Amino acid sequence: MTTVDAPVVSHLIGVDGGGTGTRVRLARADGTVLSQGHAGPSGLAHGVPAAWAAIDQAITQAFQAALLVRPPNHEVAIGLGLAGVNNPQWAGTLLALQPGYASIVLETDAFTTLLGAHGGEAGAIVAVGTGSVGMALWPDGRRCEVGGWGFPAGDEGSGGWLGLRAMGHLQHVLDGRAPAGPLSQALLGSCGGGRETVIAWSVAANQTRFASLAPLVIAHAGIDPVAQALLVEGGRRLGEIAQALDPEARLPMALCGGLSGPLRKHLPAELSLRAVAPQGDSASGALYLIHQQLQGRTVLGSRASPAIRQRRQGDASWASVRAGQTAATNPLRPGDGSATGTLP
Repeated sequence: MTTVDAPVVSHLIGVDGGGTGTRVRLARADGTVLSQGHAGPSGLAHGVPAAWAAIDQAITQAFQAALLVRPPNHEVAIGLGLAGVNNPQWAGTLLALQPGYASIVLETDAFTTLLGAHGGEAGAIVAVGTGSVGMALWPDGRRCEVGGWGFPAGDEGSGGWLGLRAMGHLQHVLDGRAPAGPLSQALLGSCGGGRETVIAWSVAANQTRFASLAPLVIAHAGIDPVAQALLVEGGRRLGEIAQALDPEARLPMALCGGLSGPLRKHLPAELSLRAVAPQGDSASGALYLIHQQLQGRTVLGSRASPAIRQRRQGDASWASVRAGQTAATNPLRPGDGSATGTLP
């Protein structure tokens, strides 16, 4: 019979990985939050090796911020909320290439955002940043997702969506099909200053790069009617996501993500009035997810299959063990998402 040494976990990591950046929250094994770290994108559309590299960089930064020597990965348990996890091939590759963490729980960034926003309880979110998605979690553990189909066909109202449409407007201006204005002038300056450079920029651009144009749209909303119209249309699309998630408005609805603040005043009135402030963010939700896993508790609505990697006694190789999850009956709260504190 093969005996297995249970991994001794000294620290927990919660990861929020999107198309623009990665944020991690570092905690002791008892849930005491110590620090956070940041790095470039770890959404899986950028490639699994790039995702693990960004996560590793952000974790190193978090340990440095806490003035701690980073322990080996087999002493660290990690909860991941990543964009692109709903692509099973990407998710499988990510787990297959995981660099020896003691325990991993992998979920979509939408679900960890929801966990953070509502403290592990039932609720709904509309999250908008580089991409956009809506998710509802009902008291019986049912999950409903709206949007999140990906760029360029989906992700309405997001930074990538706004940037793509702003670029289309600039191209029309350069063709003489639309009048120039402050927004088109700013876009032209950002993309090289001429037709040839705009073509080169557009051909090379991915969702993250298109999203980099969204701040120009937001900045010109008060002085350019095209920018204003784009934000109003984006707000309307986000309102449609919220309406499809919970038509009878029975759940608390939180607006989340880096563009939720700038876009709030452009949302339909019924959504703006209904929205509540999120309790925490996606990184705090991911930290909550792995903390619950190590406490032997399950999480309301989680469909994650934790990949628990344990070193076999006398064997340098790693064995991968998968365990399913069911709906939670006693969820812990992830707290306020701040850089310091304690998970209850």
